[in-house]
Amino acid sequence: MGSASVNADRPGVGPRVSGKLRREKSNPVNVMIMAGGLGTRLQEETVARPKPMLEIGGRPILWHIMKIYATYGYKEFAIALGYKGDVIKSYFINYHALTNDLTIELGNGHFDIHPRACEDWTVHLIDTGLETQTGGRIKRVAERMGRQPFLMTYGDGVADINIHELVAFHRQHGKLATITAVRPPARFGGLTFNGDRVERFTEKPQIGEGWINGGFFVLEPGVVDYIEGDESIFESEPLERLAAEGELVAYRHASFWQCMDTARDLRLLENLWQNNRPPWKIW
Repeated sequence: MGSASVNADRPGVGPRVSGKLRREKSNPVNVMIMAGGLGTRLQEETVARPKPMLEIGGRPILWHIMKIYATYGYKEFAIALGYKGDVIKSYFINYHALTNDLTIELGNGHFDIHPRACEDWTVHLIDTGLETQTGGRIKRVAERMGRQPFLMTYGDGVADINIHELVAFHRQHGKLATITAVRPPARFGGLTFNGDRVERFTEKPQIGEGWINGGFFVLEPGVVDYIEGDESIFESEPLERLAAEGELVAYRHASFWQCMDTARDLRLLENLWQNNRPPWKIW
């Protein structure tokens, strides 16, 4: 499988084609982001575009996730594509032109880009299959990376997580996998009763017990050996086996975390952004 990159600030220059990920010793591929799911619970929004491309403040949530990692110096990404991967490819191919001023000569189609400061990221866009499950996507991308540790998360969740602390926690424990555990925000107001009388109402209480998978993994290359193939769901047998063998530890993140599973979640994140209160905006 080949990959291509386009020099966007030189119109007319064709893609450079390579059969493997371009890696430099000083800047390895270090972040994988899942962006291939169908997003069925946001079907009204994902008919024309994949869920990671739904916008918060005019930018895809995928961009917000990448900004979190880039703040801590992780600026090379492998995006696992599936459903409507062409939309994500088009976004990044045209990113330089879309985020800068242009001068266009309509008679001949020539244009000049007037560059401003732009993200210095390297983005690998890898087609991992339409029907491939999460484990299969990890396996396909990891095989392109080579045998090295990497970070992984889902393309629909943001947090005010400290990536440096997460990586240090992983190294300290020396296990194959670290998962970020979060307490999910409650979706409904909470009631405390005294008989039939409501004694206390809490608008958005945090669930008092239980932690869930919040993404933001750190994975050693050996994790791939726990994944059989495209049909493997990472959150099932691979993580269960890792836990059973004592190779999975949890970094507890008790601060802000929010996924974008529903239209309500999307509205919540947009409102936080518009009201200048986005807790995940650490840049």
